[in-house]
Amino acid sequence: MNETFSLRGEYIALCDLLKACAVAHSGGAAKHMIAEGLVSVDGQIELRKTCKIRPGQVVSGDGFTLRVEAADA
Repeated sequence: MNETFSLRGEYIALCDLLKACAVAHSGGAAKHMIAEGLVSVDGQIELRKTCKIRPGQVVSGDGFTLRVEAADA
């Protein structure tokens, strides 16, 4: 899956982004993926479940890449 997420607001928590983009079926599943070291932010493994993801960042893992961009105001 290669997807672009339009962010409304300043940031979104990493676990919320994974759930919103259907990478994880629930918030708990998203937190588990992050804790297991299966998610990278800008090429670096991210273990903080509520890491703030801002426009311009790329979140990736096994089989998915999410590009975050600012939504048009």
